Amino acid sequence: MKPLLIALNSISGLILIRFTISKFAAWPVSVAGFVDMAKPLGIDPTLFRIGTGFVIGYAAISLFANSLILLLEKEGNEKFRSLFTFNSLYTTGAMIGALFSEFFLRSTPKWPLVYIATAIVVIAALNLLSRYSKILQVLLRSGSNAALKSQQSA
Repeated sequence: MKPLLIALNSISGLILIRFTISKFAAWPVSVAGFVDMAKPLGIDPTLFRIGTGFVIGYAAISLFANSLILLLEKEGNEKFRSLFTFNSLYTTGAMIGALFSEFFLRSTPKWPLVYIATAIVVIAALNLLSRYSKILQVLLRSGSNAALKSQQSA
């Protein structure tokens, strides 16, 4: 599982770097998209685009940091575990924000962007599940125990 997570985090980071560059370099497609999305908010599209570039850029750095933590096998250290968790939660929040922007601010959602953001949310969730699998196991056990008790009493 660890090599897969390293690859998925790295690939996701590279994809987000591409989107960060498009925002900071003012690629025409990015500028047009932010003009469309800034209208409902009534804010400056340039400021919105650059602010989003910082948010997405930090999410990319977070994914690369997670890859490095996994690669160097530092996920057992409490400080690195906390950083890994924060990075995964930040990335999840940033991509959920991107999804909200696509559906509620853009006149017509760009489906490839929706798929990319959704995939990155899933990868961040996998990060969290991989680190906190004991919690997941406890929840699954308690759920199956409750189901067994209800079946036995019936």
